[in-house]
Amino acid sequence: MKNYKTHVVKVGNLLLGGGNPIRVQSMCNTDTRDVTATVKQILELEKAGCEIVRVAVPDMVAAKAIGKIKAKIHIPLVADIHFDYNLALEAIAQGIDKVRINPGNIGSEEKVKAVVDACKKKKIPIRIGVNGGSLEKDLLKKYGQTPRAAVESAMRHVKILEKLNFKDMLISIKFSEVPPMIEAYRLLAKKVSYPIHLGVTHAGTAYMGTIKNAIGIGALINEGIGDTIRVSLTADQKEEIKAGYAIIRAVGKRKEGPEIISCPTCGRTEIALMELTEQVEKALIGIKTPIKVAVMGCVVNGPGEAREADIGVAGGKGMGAIFAKGKVIKSVKEKDILPTLLKEIKKLDKELRLK
Repeated sequence: MKNYKTHVVKVGNLLLGGGNPIRVQSMCNTDTRDVTATVKQILELEKAGCEIVRVAVPDMVAAKAIGKIKAKIHIPLVADIHFDYNLALEAIAQGIDKVRINPGNIGSEEKVKAVVDACKKKKIPIRIGVNGGSLEKDLLKKYGQTPRAAVESAMRHVKILEKLNFKDMLISIKFSEVPPMIEAYRLLAKKVSYPIHLGVTHAGTAYMGTIKNAIGIGALINEGIGDTIRVSLTADQKEEIKAGYAIIRAVGKRKEGPEIISCPTCGRTEIALMELTEQVEKALIGIKTPIKVAVMGCVVNGPGEAREADIGVAGGKGMGAIFAKGKVIKSVKEKDILPTLLKEIKKLDKELRLK
């Protein structure tokens, strides 16, 4: 794994880059002008584990709602702004934690400087966000819709901010397809030391979108690229958070919360394994302790092959053997598997938290 060193940028109370934990983000799909609905959704996202949340700021009414939203939530809030620098200035005045705006798209140097000066005064970072589908015409003519064009577009925006002696920035370069997304971020990582925000834009449904993001984000994180992520899905925003953590855990970068390992089932399975696994996964939402839980269909796959699990169950005919670190601690009837397993998990969770 290469070590792409990035410097630290503070977003609200979180530090991004510089080896700090990779943070999971999402974006509201509510009308930002509707403070009640937006706050409700953000609080739900917080409960799901969202660490940074972004809202669209299409007009001044939305910008002026930022302060009211901020007062009722507990995670950093990001304003997504296009073209109008006045919206950025108002969002900053309202206490936003980060601004997503491309300086090359908001007009004159005076307008850009006004935003930069306001961000400097309140120590608010700017995220430059480039999408492969909306590149400058001259770059499209020169390179086509390619990773090289997207990176050059990003560097144009970077240079505008650097000229104004502003370096408190993050960068994203998103494509809707995985191969150009990976290539673009690799090129970018060689050029800058600013924290990098990863994502596949317009990725699709929870099914296909999660697969695309897992491949793209997972591959890059495994190479040492990426400081914060958003798994963009056409689905409930909470699914983005769930997928985001799963990706980061899968590449071994964060350990918070339970990890469930379960077998794919076969002809030896004699309990309702799929139903049981879903029930266990649902019941563990909210636990922060890194506990590995195994849900196995038979004695072949557990406890022996799942001995790395902290706690688990191996199914049998109408029964289940509860085990810890490969050793059976009790056998129970099938109807008692779920409550018994959950009781043992909660017991272990308490023990680990007290250490």
